[in-house]
Amino acid sequence: MIRSMTGYGRAVGVDGGMSVTIELKSVNHRFFEFNAKVSRGYSYLEEKLKGLVQQYVFRGKVDCFVQIENEETQDGVVSINASLASGYYEALRTLCETYHLHMSDNVDILASHADIFNVKKPPVDEEKIWSFVKGVATQALASFIEMRETEGEKLKTDVLSRGDAILSCVDFIEERSPQTVAEYNEKLKARIKELIGDAAVDEQRLLTEAAVYADKIAVAEETVRLRSHIDQLRTFFQSEEPIGRKLDFLVQEINREANTIGSKASDIPIARKVIEIKAEVEKIREQIQNIE
Repeated sequence: MIRSMTGYGRAVGVDGGMSVTIELKSVNHRFFEFNAKVSRGYSYLEEKLKGLVQQYVFRGKVDCFVQIENEETQDGVVSINASLASGYYEALRTLCETYHLHMSDNVDILASHADIFNVKKPPVDEEKIWSFVKGVATQALASFIEMRETEGEKLKTDVLSRGDAILSCVDFIEERSPQTVAEYNEKLKARIKELIGDAAVDEQRLLTEAAVYADKIAVAEETVRLRSHIDQLRTFFQSEEPIGRKLDFLVQEINREANTIGSKASDIPIARKVIEIKAEVEKIREQIQNIE
């Protein structure tokens, strides 16, 4: 299934007092890039989420937003570092005695020193939390991939239609090209007759000139390769693997053949068809930049 690199997916899960909301967004990127924003205290989930997403996404810049609310989290146990508190107290008492300051029992001064207090939080079952988050992430990922596949089908339809348009131009060029040789031959005869009048014309020389011209403007090899490239384009779209990079290379080859035909063409109708081909190639190039 062809996938776009643009996608969005969202899922929400509730288990007891825990609520998890996960959003996935992606845009086109040359490689795979993953960024996660996870609620404070759950940063250990980032690498796990990256590994999960990377199993299904091969290219694109993916942003993952994870919001976790846990009402069942047990409060931490607060204890006092008595020796440190005593040290602060004695230091304050000495300060007051030295500078003749009033010593009060106000605890605000001591409370401002956070290192006096030790907060011990209960152990967290990370695997249990990951198991739940993974389930929600899998749902979001399914929605995310579905959107990428839907967009991918649209891209596929558009690109193949432009490939058909290129083949239509190739048909015209192959049909028109032999006619240009005959027209050149007639123009050459007319020009010679204009110059020498009724004098005898060297038919062999005319045939040689026509053959040289025909070889110069021959585009059969290029049109055959163009047809082959379009066939390969269709084959790529039947693949189950990411094809974005392959398509990028193939479009370069299609453009190269079009340029060669354009450099050889001395016929206006053919030149116009070459311009049409190049226009379609550019539109294809734009589209495949978003294909995984």
